[in-house]
Amino acid sequence: MPDVLPFESSRRLTGFNPYFSDVGAALETVGIGIDAQLIGAWRARVNRVRDELGWPPGQSVARVHARDASLAITAPLDQLFTATEINEWALLAACVPSSVPRGRPLVADGGQNMRLHAPGHPAAWDDDCAMHTLRAYSLSERNAPLVALAEVARAHHLTVLIDEDTISAGVGDGARTWSLGDVPDPQQVDWSALHDAPIALVTGSNGKTTTTRLLAAMTQAHGWRTAYTCTDGVFVESTTLDAGDFSGPAGARIALRTPGVEMAVLETARGGMLRRGIAVQHANVAIVTNVSDDHFGEYGVHDLGDLAAVKLAVARTLGARDVLVLNADDALLVRHAAPIAGQIHWFAFDADAPLLVARRAESGTTCGVRDGHLHWQHAEVDHDLGAVTDMPLTFDGSALYNIANIAAAALAAMALGVDASTIARVLLRFGTSRDDNPGRLQHWSFGGLSVFVDYAHNPDGLRGLLGVATKDSVGRLGLLLGQAGNREDADIRELAAAAARFRPDRVVLKDMGGMLRGRREGEVPDLLQDELARHGVVGAAVVQTLDELEAVRQLLGWARAGDVVVLPIHGTSVKPAIGRLLDGMQQRGWMAGSPVPLE
Repeated sequence: MPDVLPFESSRRLTGFNPYFSDVGAALETVGIGIDAQLIGAWRARVNRVRDELGWPPGQSVARVHARDASLAITAPLDQLFTATEINEWALLAACVPSSVPRGRPLVADGGQNMRLHAPGHPAAWDDDCAMHTLRAYSLSERNAPLVALAEVARAHHLTVLIDEDTISAGVGDGARTWSLGDVPDPQQVDWSALHDAPIALVTGSNGKTTTTRLLAAMTQAHGWRTAYTCTDGVFVESTTLDAGDFSGPAGARIALRTPGVEMAVLETARGGMLRRGIAVQHANVAIVTNVSDDHFGEYGVHDLGDLAAVKLAVARTLGARDVLVLNADDALLVRHAAPIAGQIHWFAFDADAPLLVARRAESGTTCGVRDGHLHWQHAEVDHDLGAVTDMPLTFDGSALYNIANIAAAALAAMALGVDASTIARVLLRFGTSRDDNPGRLQHWSFGGLSVFVDYAHNPDGLRGLLGVATKDSVGRLGLLLGQAGNREDADIRELAAAAARFRPDRVVLKDMGGMLRGRREGEVPDLLQDELARHGVVGAAVVQTLDELEAVRQLLGWARAGDVVVLPIHGTSVKPAIGRLLDGMQQRGWMAGSPVPLE
């Protein structure tokens, strides 16, 4: 039987994260059974190594969850690779009974041999040998000039960004970058030439990209040259710097180091926070749009409570004068936000929801809808930002989730200093062009069809999209459906169940190119098809066309006049091709029932 390690996903944490407001390392235990004794033994070994290496006292966080535990330790900035070795060794050594002879395999849960991770790593069965190895690791990684530069930069209130090769301080024209192998003495740096810029973080289960783009449009209208990052790329105003999913630290570094940037809005996804941490140490405002079922089973996130804790990690970047923007209609966020100190600005669909009324009575700031108008309110100040039905993003008020995104962006913009009249003007125009928010609730009407394109990647997102698309429809419903492979089977099935509730007449199941993530081709569509059948969507109503672009063409070819076609599109590379296809069909006057062009 093959040897196994009792952990996975051992990684550096290069920024603030769900475990602590510091850098360090984390891992996920696998199949060993977690109890107080094991955690105590792990923590004692971590503390011993800290003392041996001369590290300052730090945190050792054990977050026990549904299956095992996440174990995370803080570490000096120049010791993060060493920290991963320490974390792994401390767990392995804690698992070794004193009676086990050197080199003899242990038996893990399931009867597999537990590998003890040597040679080349600290020996779990020999503490003295392990200390020798860890001292060597620490010495080889040490970079005192890096630590000194980062400390002085932060003392000057500058954003510090570090990647595999470089360190930078400041933002935009106020940034300077140095090689990690050639870090200057802080006294040689002209700190007066460096400066920062306002930064906003946007996270949540749904609505992140729309809220990011809308807030960026507001700050740009305010006069700031704004960079933003999202799952579609890195942008400065209308210029694309890089395409792809850049909702993590890599995208933030590109945006913040771009010359001329005066403001940055950074979409901050769950995965990036758990894998590496948040890119920046300080933000001026952070938004959490909502929390819903998504991404369970990764990095110790197994329920909504786990997910809420991850999303709220953005609050670690905020100081006393900074603002956290939260959704008062999300009961889970309300509950988990209770211990958070600092300023929280709340939004809700109803401007007079009890929580919003209570916050205003305490001189808090809120945003919500009253008598069909969006109101920003603080104490006695009330800004009417306009009728929600006049805002293109709301689809005549039917897209309730976009009303929430609008309210969140408005609160964040006001907190950053954008005036109410500028916000109101942006809300009246944003969404009139499909270029404003590509891939998010876009609508085409041609050939007798109504076609909707959106990202809709989880059950809540799909329900919201289908609710808008079918609101006034009397024709048939055609739906494209797929899911990334790193979701648990139950989550994939729940997506199909959400679709089935709208009784689609045709479902074309796809694979998500580049997102199989360990599953075989067709495995996710098979799960979706099985769950659709359980809800009565069977036979010719369901087909599999694994290629995303071909699946779109097949569904358009099936449709006839009066039908609604709903296309959740996820592939970054295929999204522009589908946009061009739909634009071309509209321009050519294509009619339902005609052959679908190649593009």
